[in-house]
Amino acid sequence: MTPSPALSDPFHCGCETEPVPGAPVSVDVALRQGLELAEPVAELERLPLGKAHGRVLGETVRAETPLPLFDNSAMDGYAIRLADLAGEGPWRLPVAGRVAAGDAGNGPVPAGSVLRIFTGAPIPPGCEAVVMQEMTQPEGGTIRLDRRPEPGENIRRSGEDLAAGAEVMPAGRRIGPRAAALLASTGCGEVIVRRRIRVAFFSTGSELRAPGTPLAPGQIWNANRYHLQGALDLPWAEAMDMGAVADRPDRLREALEEASRNADLVVSTGGVSVGEEDHMPAVLRAAGGTVHVMKVAMKPGKPLLIGRIGKALYLGLPGNPVSAFVTWHVIGARIAEALAGLAEGAPRRIIVRAGFDRVRQPGRCEFLPARLGSYDGHGTRTVEIATSEVSHRVALLAQADGLLLVPSETDRIQRGDMLEFLPFHEG
Repeated sequence: MTPSPALSDPFHCGCETEPVPGAPVSVDVALRQGLELAEPVAELERLPLGKAHGRVLGETVRAETPLPLFDNSAMDGYAIRLADLAGEGPWRLPVAGRVAAGDAGNGPVPAGSVLRIFTGAPIPPGCEAVVMQEMTQPEGGTIRLDRRPEPGENIRRSGEDLAAGAEVMPAGRRIGPRAAALLASTGCGEVIVRRRIRVAFFSTGSELRAPGTPLAPGQIWNANRYHLQGALDLPWAEAMDMGAVADRPDRLREALEEASRNADLVVSTGGVSVGEEDHMPAVLRAAGGTVHVMKVAMKPGKPLLIGRIGKALYLGLPGNPVSAFVTWHVIGARIAEALAGLAEGAPRRIIVRAGFDRVRQPGRCEFLPARLGSYDGHGTRTVEIATSEVSHRVALLAQADGLLLVPSETDRIQRGDMLEFLPFHEG
């Protein structure tokens, strides 16, 4: 078996077929439709760089000055003019002074001598190379040099990293630690970022109770609320937790309409299947919303509702905690990233080798919680699954390193087959 196509945009899962009315759509179709609805928030704000960590750039940043700003030494050593090395070596030259990082470095070097120089210090006028201190033999106020250095040796030239006017970072980039360091290196003290997206979320279900409270018969603790609290704890998102809402159409409609007035994205869990207590599709329509996706050919997570209400996108996740997690991780998070204007929102994935055998029924692509094993002789990680029945196994999800993608058309996995794996990146 060969790996499935790359998980680019859209999400190719092996079930790319033309939608049949009333039938589940493929994962890539569902994601594509969700992304088409997700217009990035337009409002921008200016922030000090120190307050912008994790935010999304709203405008391309260009370098106002070259990087490095000036020619400087890449080593501790001695700045030298090549013309002072007459004839054949070795040469002995007096040390006429020193220049350190932060010095102006604009004084000339006396003829026939060198300057002691330190890493990052500006290159003195006329000097054409820096000799590493390890390549010299100091002796009384002089150094002995046995090899003629090459022109430009151990010199970092002004602008060799970035020329003035060059693009430092494109719009849509999240300002992580590396990006922040680069922006600071170019003297960028303020950045233009998109405003945080507003995400309102609530859980549906009369049976739901808060963890830590007693349960009556038939009641359960609400796991989805805490999953979404964690998933939306992001620098570029403002989460609005609306708690749990009972399975009453009037209460659900009230919550949905309230959420849509203030949010860019409304997320609910539960109530999106076809049972008598699954009210959200009818509630969305009754509130004036539109339905774009109802069911998705994925496992777990077949009940998935993507729509719009007013100016807000609506995402109805399944009520089962594992299904809710998988559909958010694969589809919901991508839609949120698109709303935030993130340019690099594709899920990270690696190629792994199956450490198990399994026969399955084709028709839906699966996302199996899995653990990464050791590397094989070719440098590829092996992967293991505890069981193929995962839709209700919250404990297995918490123990997993990521989701193993099994393409829709696959009817058998054999030990050694190569598959794609979406690692979790948490904390």
